[in-house]
This record gives sequence, C-alpha cells and structure tokens, in this order.
Amino acid sequence: MSSEQRLLKVLLAPIISEKSTRIGVDRQYVFKVIADATKIEIKQAVELLFKVKVMAVRICNTKSKTKKFGKISGRRKGWKKAYVTLKEEQTIDFGALS
Repeated sequence: MSSEQRLLKVLLAPIISEKSTRIGVDRQYVFKVIADATKIEIKQAVELLFKVKVMAVRICNTKSKTKKFGKISGRRKGWKKAYVTLKEEQTIDFGALS
C-alpha cells in the first residue's frame, strides 16, 4: 500500500459534539482515527484531504467501556481521537463535504 493510500485511511470521521464545536472557535478540530496512526500521518492526512496547514496534533486514546444488558455483560471497543490545530486563517467546513 502506498503512503497516499495509507493517508486516505487514517482519518475515519470528524467528531461533532458540544466540546468539539466549542474548541472549533480556536481552529481546533477533532477526528476519529485508526488505532495505529501517528501524529505525522494525521497531520499529512488532514493537509492532503482538506488543503489546510496544520500547526499541531494531539492524540487521545479513549478506553473501552464495560456495558451490561440484563445479565449479559460486554465491552465496547476503545478508539483513538486526534485534536488537530490549524494555522492562522485556516478553517475546515464540514458542511461543504456532504
């Protein structure tokens, strides 16, 4: 697999929540990413897909949760998210993607 194909698979989805909307004012965006993604890959993927310049990337691993349904207990999968900060005057418009 070439590096460009890998970069196209790194970002899974943007996370749209109250917190991500609030920090979006400061040019920060939150993405769900694949589990083995690195900061450099995430930066390159965002720059490739959205044609913007990335200033910083922070990664957060979200742990799996135990859930019960009656007597049956199980676990939800853990996942990784990335907080991407863009350079001055850069924005991403998710409304234009649909």
